[in-house]
Amino acid sequence: MNYEPKPIATQGVHLGPDILELTEFLAKNAHEVWARQRLAEGWTHGPHRDDAKKEHPCLMPYEQLPEREKEYDRNAALETLKVIIALGYGIEKRQRPQTRANA
Repeated sequence: MNYEPKPIATQGVHLGPDILELTEFLAKNAHEVWARQRLAEGWTHGPHRDDAKKEHPCLMPYEQLPEREKEYDRNAALETLKVIIALGYGIEKRQRPQTRANA
């Protein structure tokens, strides 16, 4: 197989500070979603990734992750935001509705 990735071009997309602030929120949320799925599948925290034992060293709160792991999530979030803008969509901040999580 000769696979050549062709992501949407985002080199010319510049995000303002109001949009950039979303990066960390999205990165943390992506980690939380990933961790919840792993835990639901029976994975636990371990010193090294071990698929047989279902152990992973990143099964911890986002704030405790090594910086290189946070950077992976940040880059994915940043590229997602850039793709949204590159495709012509807009993002605007509105007042957050009350939910059980932030009530």
